[in-house]
Amino acid sequence: MASGYGYESRTIGKDDVNYRMHFRMINEQQVEDITLDFFYKPHTITLLTCTVLSLMYFAFTRDETNEDANLWVGLILVLSFFLVISVLAFPNGPFTRPHPAIWRIVFGLSVLYFLFLVFIIFLNWEQVKNVMYWLDPNLRYATREADIMEYAVNCHVITWERILSHFDIFAFSHFWGWGMKALLIRSYGLCWTISITWELTELFFMHLLPNFAECWWDQLILDILLCNGGGIWMGMTVCRFLEMRTYHWASIKDIHTTTGKIKRAALQFTPASWTYVRWFDPKSSLQRVTGVYLFMIIWQLTELNTFFLKHIFVFPACHALSWCRILFIGIITAPTVRQYYAYLTDTQCKRVGTQCWVFGAIAFLEALACIKFGMELFSKTQVLYVLLWLVCVALITFLCLYGMVWYAEIYGPKEKVCHLEHMSLEL
Repeated sequence: MASGYGYESRTIGKDDVNYRMHFRMINEQQVEDITLDFFYKPHTITLLTCTVLSLMYFAFTRDETNEDANLWVGLILVLSFFLVISVLAFPNGPFTRPHPAIWRIVFGLSVLYFLFLVFIIFLNWEQVKNVMYWLDPNLRYATREADIMEYAVNCHVITWERILSHFDIFAFSHFWGWGMKALLIRSYGLCWTISITWELTELFFMHLLPNFAECWWDQLILDILLCNGGGIWMGMTVCRFLEMRTYHWASIKDIHTTTGKIKRAALQFTPASWTYVRWFDPKSSLQRVTGVYLFMIIWQLTELNTFFLKHIFVFPACHALSWCRILFIGIITAPTVRQYYAYLTDTQCKRVGTQCWVFGAIAFLEALACIKFGMELFSKTQVLYVLLWLVCVALITFLCLYGMVWYAEIYGPKEKVCHLEHMSLEL
């Protein structure tokens, strides 16, 4: 039946409503209980006025004689205005704490990084080096760590002094990093699988990156068992603690003590709720198994990019380009994993979220940039090693599936009973 305005009316089916609702939950999560209205109103006119006035101030008052400073200020203002547009137009993503605007900015930064990678790919090597030297002139004198250091030397010599010397900032970063990864993945089986497959990844790519060479006791005991295993245990312990809580958030306006208001403001930086994650169940489909395999491949690819980027583009691990990228990838991984998990396990979710899409594009563009500007390095690639790596990851993924399904069948009912015994948390 046609309406009076010439448009065909259409009744939205129940499946369409469920689809839109599920996609909105992972891509445009809404704040259910708004406690302070001021922080959740648009303020678009105020924001536009402030940005235009600040632009006018910088455009007409600053000294323009320094050409490099002009480029820096122009670039910073372009980035700032893009982030302003991100706050106004981009989706919230799956999280709302501490504020949806924070996650819109995170998504905006990921889009900027994606566009930067697209730009870099269409430059030649000399132009890329000029960009890097413009960002940091000290990079002209940077050397590859693999060219000045030796790896896996005298592995038969095992002393307490040598073992303790390996507990440096990088060992702590392994421990802390795996604690954060466990908070995101929330599965002992999947975390241990990724940890073990990463050590295999180092072995298979050792012919390209010499710094992947490690003594057996360093790789098995210090890396897998102590640093990775300890981090996984810490992260999963926090997950179990948060899963056993019942969340009831009170408005800050209803709290009358100063201490209570400060505590409530600090708790705004904690999760509003906590989702119990189950990557596998006894009735897992082939699509889910394939999805978990793809998840592990992209995870390993992202980790590999970290080492290939600093080896090919020649900057040390302690440089800002290295650790800023690691922190940034860690932040955007949080909404990415949540969106991918929903896509993989929720039958009502028919497409991945926007942050997940951009993250996948970033991972492949980083790999593409490494291949383009590291042709000399990748010409030494042993194809057999890469194929064996893919087969090993696939085999371990299926073994992980079998083990997790077996665990769910044996201990699943007990865990369900335990999760019913919630501790109350009233804030």
